[in-house]
Amino acid sequence: MTRIIAGAAGGVRLNVPSSGTRPTSDRVRESLFGALESSDALDGARVVDLYAGSGALGLEAASRGAAAVDLVERARSAATIARRNAEGVRRSIGRAAPPVRVHAAAVGTWLRGAAGPFDLAFLDPPYDLPDAELTQNLTALASVLSPDALVVVERSSRSGSPDWVTAGLAPLRDRTYGDTALWWGQPAAASQSR
Repeated sequence: MTRIIAGAAGGVRLNVPSSGTRPTSDRVRESLFGALESSDALDGARVVDLYAGSGALGLEAASRGAAAVDLVERARSAATIARRNAEGVRRSIGRAAPPVRVHAAAVGTWLRGAAGPFDLAFLDPPYDLPDAELTQNLTALASVLSPDALVVVERSSRSGSPDWVTAGLAPLRDRTYGDTALWWGQPAAASQSR
């Protein structure tokens, strides 16, 4: 069972597509969101969750104080489930719920028309997504990020690090949780000013 871990919608159950997605484990989400909260990266943030699946990452951010969330998922069945999950989170939070928009579109296509800036971006692509496609999407994402944005990429721990430099981004840190790795990055200009 997948659920919202904490925040205004803590405990809300999330439906998960029966196939084609790989939900982020509660353990990884708990660690990720603990780090984001300690960095004060959630409160008032504009969030984009690319390859959203059930929407768990973006909806966790909505529960914990994000100002707006965009969920982008190409598979129509998964996008439908993400919409239902977003409605459940909205009902739980009530009037203070941030807007959550679900886009049934390919990530690259959506990014070409996206209106940023985004302060926080999650990318949890299929493990078999080619590195070149991930780099193309990171490059497109870089152009719609705020100057001090954070980007978190989740992939197999056997995958190599994202090609941050080619995408115009800079690596921050990485962490491995068994078969899952999280890579953190930021706009290149932000890393030079720190």
